[in-house]
Amino acid sequence: MDETSRRILRLLQDEPELTVAEIGERVGLSHTPCWRRIKEMERQGVIRGRIVLVDPKQVGFDVSVFCFVRLKQHDEETLVEFEKAVKAMPEVVQCYSMTGEHDYVLRVLTSSVRQYEEILKKALLKLPGVGFVNSSFALDELKNTHRLPL
Repeated sequence: MDETSRRILRLLQDEPELTVAEIGERVGLSHTPCWRRIKEMERQGVIRGRIVLVDPKQVGFDVSVFCFVRLKQHDEETLVEFEKAVKAMPEVVQCYSMTGEHDYVLRVLTSSVRQYEEILKKALLKLPGVGFVNSSFALDELKNTHRLPL
């Protein structure tokens, strides 16, 4: 990836509302070559999509919980079923497979501790293969960005 493509990506991260012509002007390309670069980065999966960031607290999701999950077994079928089930849960906004003591860490957004308790009892503990869930509640969000350091 060359510097021009990186500049395009920085602009898209900072100002996603820019038109292709405006991006091209800022990086020194005409409309068509700039459009082609953007389309090629989309085709390659460099640009995975465009999103609108919604402030969770402004829409009632005041509680952010990090759930550290350990599975009972680690066979392929269990891993696939667990990951499929987690992806289907709208309350889980992030999920990472991990090295170390825990197999996965999930970030769950909810409106209250009581609602999280229901999610834990009715969904998280019933996910395929789950043997252990340790929950930590975030006190404050100091940084949360989708901007990559390009």
